[in-house]
Amino acid sequence: MQEMCILESRLKLAKQLLMGNITTINKTIKPFNKTVQIEGDKSLSIRWALIASQAVGKSSAINILKSDDVLSTLNCLRKLGVKVSLFKNRCIINGLGINGYKYKKKITLDAGNSGTLGRLIIGLLIHSTNRIKIIGDKSLSRRDFSRITNPLKKFGAKINSNKGKLPVVIEGTENPKPIKFIENKGSAQCKTAIMFASLNTKGTTIIKAKKSRNHTELLFKYLKLPIKVNRKKNFDLIKIDGKKKISAFNYKIPSDISSSAFFIVLTALSKKSKLKIKNVNINPSRIGIIKVLKLMGVKIFLKNINIYKGEKTADIILESTKNLKAINCPKKLNSSAIDEFLLIFLIAAKAKGVSYFKGLSELNKKESPRLKWGSKILKYMGVKTIVTNDSIKIFGNPNLKVNKKIIIKNFLKDHRVFMTSVIAALAFGGKWNIHDKDSIKTSFPSFLKIIGNLAK
Repeated sequence: MQEMCILESRLKLAKQLLMGNITTINKTIKPFNKTVQIEGDKSLSIRWALIASQAVGKSSAINILKSDDVLSTLNCLRKLGVKVSLFKNRCIINGLGINGYKYKKKITLDAGNSGTLGRLIIGLLIHSTNRIKIIGDKSLSRRDFSRITNPLKKFGAKINSNKGKLPVVIEGTENPKPIKFIENKGSAQCKTAIMFASLNTKGTTIIKAKKSRNHTELLFKYLKLPIKVNRKKNFDLIKIDGKKKISAFNYKIPSDISSSAFFIVLTALSKKSKLKIKNVNINPSRIGIIKVLKLMGVKIFLKNINIYKGEKTADIILESTKNLKAINCPKKLNSSAIDEFLLIFLIAAKAKGVSYFKGLSELNKKESPRLKWGSKILKYMGVKTIVTNDSIKIFGNPNLKVNKKIIIKNFLKDHRVFMTSVIAALAFGGKWNIHDKDSIKTSFPSFLKIIGNLAK
C-alpha cells in the first residue's frame, strides 16, 4: 500500500511537470537511485556544426543536442548554402570549405536566443563581402556584442551594430589581415570568434586570452590545424596560421556538464538519493561546479575517465549530502562555473554558515541578470542574502524548508532561471508556479522528462 501511494505521488508530480507552459510543483521529490543519460553538450554541438561547415566534404555527429540554439545554428548554415541533414540521433553537414558559403545578397541570420551562435558565426563571415545581418530574440538583443565586433573590425571587416548590440550588420573584406588581440574578459565566445576569423587570413593571428573554456582549441588541435597554445598562469597565448584546409570529420558528442549540473545539485539536496550520469564532458575548463561542490562537502566521484578527440569524459556518481559547508568561493573558479552559479547558490542556501561569491558581474550579462535572479529566488525561499553588482553573500540554513507559495515569472525566458527554480522546488518544498516552461527548449528540451523519470 505504501509503495502504491509513493508511485501515485510520483506520477502526479511527473504530470504536473509536463502540463501547460506553467510548471506547478507542490511536493519535494522522493528518494531515487537512478542512472541517466543527458543530451549532447551544447557548446560542442554548435562548434562542431560551425567548423564542419568550413570543412571540405561530409562531416557527421552523433548525439548532437536538438535544442533551439543548435537548431538555429543549423538553420543559419542552411541560409549560407550549406546542406544539413538531421536525423533521430545523427546530423550530417556537407561542408563548403573556408569562405565557401554560397548565399543571396543581403541575407538575415536569426541567432534566436544563442549568444554562442550569434557571436561565433560573425567570425566565420569575416571574408564574406556581401552584406549579412545578424538578429536575435529579445533576450539576445539586450546582450553585449561589442566584445566581438571590436576585435573583428581589426581584420578589415565593416561591422555596424545597435550601440554594441544586435542587430549587427557585417560586410567582410576580400583580404582579411591577421591581428594581435588581448582578450581580458575570459570570454570563450570572443576568443573563438577571433580564432574562426583567423582561418581566413594569410599570416599568424596572436591572441593573449584570459583563461576560459577551450573547446575550440581542442577541436583545432584534433583537426591538425596550425595552432599553438602556450599556457601561462593567468592567460593563454594562442597563435593561429590561416588559410589551412579543414578535412571533414566525425564526432560523438558527450553529455553536457552544464545540463548534468541540475541533477547533481538535486541529488545532493535530496534525501537518501543516488545518481549516475553517463559519459559527461568533464573538460577542465568546465568543471568548476564539481570543484566548488566538493569544497562544500558534496561527495562526487568520476569513473571511466576517458579522452575523446581531446575532450575529457567520465561517468559522474554521487549521493545525497547531509552536512554541507559554506564557502568563500575562490575567484579562479568563476570562469569554469559561470553557467552553474544559480545552482551553487542553492547548495549555499542549505550549507552551514555564510557563503561568499565575488567577481560575478559577468552573470548579469547572460540571458537575464542572473546574479539578481539568484538573490531573488533565495529571498523568495526565505534565505537572507546581501548582493552587489558583482558579489553575493548567502546566509545558509541547514534546516531550510519552504512552506509558502512562490511565483517565478518575467525572467526574460532564461532557461537556467526556470530549471534552477524547478530544482529548488523539488529540493526545498513549497508551492511553486514557474512560468515559461518553453524556455528549456533553447538548451535542454528533455529536462522535465528526465525529472519525471527520477520521480517515477
